[in-house]
Amino acid sequence: MAGGSAEWLVNHVKRDPNLHSMTNDTTLFLGQWMRSPGVTGAVAPSSRRLAEAVTAPVPHRGEPVIVELGPGTGAFTAEIQRRLGGRGHHLAVEINPKLAEFLAARHPRVDVTVADAATLPDLLKERGLPHADAIVSGLPWAAFSDRTQGELLDAVAAAMGPNTAFTTFAYSFAKRLPPARRFRRRLESVFEEVVLGRTVWGNIPPAFVYHSRRPRV
Repeated sequence: MAGGSAEWLVNHVKRDPNLHSMTNDTTLFLGQWMRSPGVTGAVAPSSRRLAEAVTAPVPHRGEPVIVELGPGTGAFTAEIQRRLGGRGHHLAVEINPKLAEFLAARHPRVDVTVADAATLPDLLKERGLPHADAIVSGLPWAAFSDRTQGELLDAVAAAMGPNTAFTTFAYSFAKRLPPARRFRRRLESVFEEVVLGRTVWGNIPPAFVYHSRRPRV
């Protein structure tokens, strides 16, 4: 859809009394999705329940390095910050400048950078960080080509330490579709451990979480 049409729909949503309850986050997310659906993978922010499931590996002690890929408007960001409680280093890598600007304004304690997630090892090196302790992803994996998935997961694996957890999510309705099955095979080729979490029915649409550890050598 053209940018002008996307802007019309977002403005219509704001004016329509039947859709008045839609939040600013959702409106922004919808507009960015309509401009770049292959980069912004969802039409609305994830729910609190999904955020809790995805961010479960964030350590409760110490000064951990948490990496967030594709944070969007910050549904996972807020939960990561709640769990950290001012500890550690939270790096959020967002390729969309408008979403990154929105996120940085809302979460000033987060290190928000506009960059490609494939450059993650370099981003950590620039900050003097040896590796991430947990990597949380909101990237639209099923929308990526096999080559792009490989490049991104190679970057994730290179940024992980021996005890690092990598979590991402997918929509339950698409679990058996070819793109989702291809992504699961890719995960299993990169990591020794890939566990599927329970369906989060409170999300729209329902989703589940992949928990991955121990990149293969």
